[in-house]
Amino acid sequence: MPHDALDALPDGVVLAGPDGRVLVTNTVARRMLGITEDLTGMPLMAVLALSDHDGNGWVESNAPYAGLPSRTAVPEQSWLLPDGTEVLVAARLHRKERGGPVETVAVSLRSGRGRARLDRERSDLVATVAHELRSPLTGVRGFVHALLNRWDKLNDEQKKLMLNTVAADADRLSRLIAELLDVARIDTGRLQMHTRPCDVVVLCERVVASVQQATSRRIDLEVHEVPKVAADPDKVSQVVTNLVENAVRHGEGDVAVTVAPDPADPSFVAISVVDEGEGIPEKLRQRVFTKFWTASSGGGSGLGLYIVNGLVRAHGGTVMIDDRPGGGASVTVTWPVHAG
Repeated sequence: MPHDALDALPDGVVLAGPDGRVLVTNTVARRMLGITEDLTGMPLMAVLALSDHDGNGWVESNAPYAGLPSRTAVPEQSWLLPDGTEVLVAARLHRKERGGPVETVAVSLRSGRGRARLDRERSDLVATVAHELRSPLTGVRGFVHALLNRWDKLNDEQKKLMLNTVAADADRLSRLIAELLDVARIDTGRLQMHTRPCDVVVLCERVVASVQQATSRRIDLEVHEVPKVAADPDKVSQVVTNLVENAVRHGEGDVAVTVAPDPADPSFVAISVVDEGEGIPEKLRQRVFTKFWTASSGGGSGLGLYIVNGLVRAHGGTVMIDDRPGGGASVTVTWPVHAG
């Protein structure tokens, strides 16, 4: 690979020949290692000035030219640069023939900051999930114990109230687990969709009727003539339900749902959900699509809009947040029109 191509790589690269001496390095590797002069011909041990927390060097610890003749790689490990910065180091051991001597050692170095950030995100995820699961589980456990220990002392009305609460908390747990599974599928690209022609008007009517039964807030549905869209109807219903319930939970006054051709592109159908609340400040409109983002009030797992964004974009659609004239938020999702 030409030197300029190696310099274009985001990671540091060091190549050494069969004699253990450096053949080539790229700019990133030289910057990481703090070396400015020509490194060609220098021993790999001298160039890779890396150490672990016990002061051991990378070359001495991994012995890339020794070991089993079937070895082809050194797995990624965390090492420290001379300035104490963490880097992740891996290597490939190239042989002309299987079982033959190592002809080339290709070492890659990349910053450990990304892994540290990922570790923090995973820790935050575990902590948030634990918190979200603990609340309904505490309710279920408390009422079940009360029923078991005081069954004969409770009247039918008290038992019914407790069982209704347990059922509600169990439903909340089921929803949270389903949301977490959706997040995992979106993140890993394993989202299963059964796309077919869908009548979004019928789907929106069903969602509005369902959510309306659980709230005293009025939900208006305005429908324009639209073609069928190419989508998974279950995913469309999930998206619209999330948006309408979110508008009811966080907004004020009436909620309006509109189904119409997308004015920006007639090959899409737009579904808009508008509330009369405080709206979403422009500086927060990208953050609302991140995991576990929640407003200051209203509760919820903070996964709804993340899932909405993932499901809509998986269909090739878009999600846009805007202000409602007079106050409130407007969230619009678009779905591709069925080409048949």
